[in-house]
This record gives sequence, structure tokens and C-alpha cells, in this order.
Amino acid sequence: MEPSRVWWRHGYLCRTRFPRTFLTGSSHVRIHYRRPPDREEVFHQRVVLERQEVIVTLAEAINLDIPMIIEGQVVLEPGSAVVWFTFPGAWHDIGSFHREDGTFTGFYANVITPARIEEHVWYTTDLYLDVWMTPNGTVKLLDEDEFEEAISHRLIDHPTANRAREEASRLLDEARRGVWPPPIVREWTLEQARAIAIA
Repeated sequence: MEPSRVWWRHGYLCRTRFPRTFLTGSSHVRIHYRRPPDREEVFHQRVVLERQEVIVTLAEAINLDIPMIIEGQVVLEPGSAVVWFTFPGAWHDIGSFHREDGTFTGFYANVITPARIEEHVWYTTDLYLDVWMTPNGTVKLLDEDEFEEAISHRLIDHPTANRAREEASRLLDEARRGVWPPPIVREWTLEQARAIAIA
């Protein structure tokens, strides 16, 4: 999906591999987002909610060169905002996408490695696969071609690739059964996130 891939995404905490560190003393996080073999981007987001089971962050005024288009529809554009949801130990995150005028366009899940968090700095790795859900509930798996190419070039090892496939399949199944995304993702609107961010 280059060049319109989402490079300001964020990762997840992992209670099993890394110690949990709460975000204290600051309302911002710096996200190191790696993509094999050697690409890394750093993004800054505002924390608007932190609970044991979820961290909600806000990315405002996304810097895109061109709109991001899925199935012929603009889902992000220069100036768009995204509300991101991070769940401890998960192999995906969820973004609530909007147009520049605030219109909701859908839910976007990145399949990623469970990230580690070191106070206000997060680290995660993109595993190429993404799941997209439209406002009417239609769900689609994205970027399978990039995923298979990464495997063929040995950018992702086979155990990690298998785990990524499992995660994407689970999300698709849960979406089709109407149990994904979880309620908190639907409950937290852009307006609510912005209200907390400026409070």
C-alpha cells in the first residue's frame, strides 16, 4: 500500500515478555515503529486514557503526502486524526480513522509484534498484515501481497509469520461474528479524545 501506508501507528504493551510500566508524569508517548528489514519511523501521540487493559492515544493532523484509499474510498488524508487503542500483550492495535473534517471512516488494525514500553517510549515491529472494517461492518484483510513478499525475502521468520496469520484470521473471524472491535473502541469517539487532550 506504499506510499500511503500508515507509518504513525503505535504498538502494544506485553506483560509476558516485558515488565509493565505505567505512563506517569507525562501525557505523551514516543513510538518507534520498525518495519523489516531496516526502516524505522518515530511518532508522537497524546495519551488520553490509561487503564490496565487499554491505553488510548490521539494522533492529530496526520502528515500524509497523499490520501490513503481503501476499496476506492478515502479513509485518511492530510490533516486527518486517528484515535489509537493499545491492549497489553496483543499482536495488533486498532485505529479509529477519520477524514480531515472529522468524519469517521472505519477501524484499522495493524498486525504487529507485542511492543515493549519503557516509560514514555514504545517499540514495535510491523508484520505487514492489516484488517479494515468499514462503518457498516464490512471487513477485509489488507496487504497480503506485501506479507508474502516479506516472507519470501526472509524479512519475517516463519514462527512470527504464522503468529501474524493467526492474529489476522482471529480478527477477521471475530469481526464477522460481531464481537470485534471491542466495545471501548466504539465508545471512544474522536470528539471525546480531543476533549480530554485539551483539558
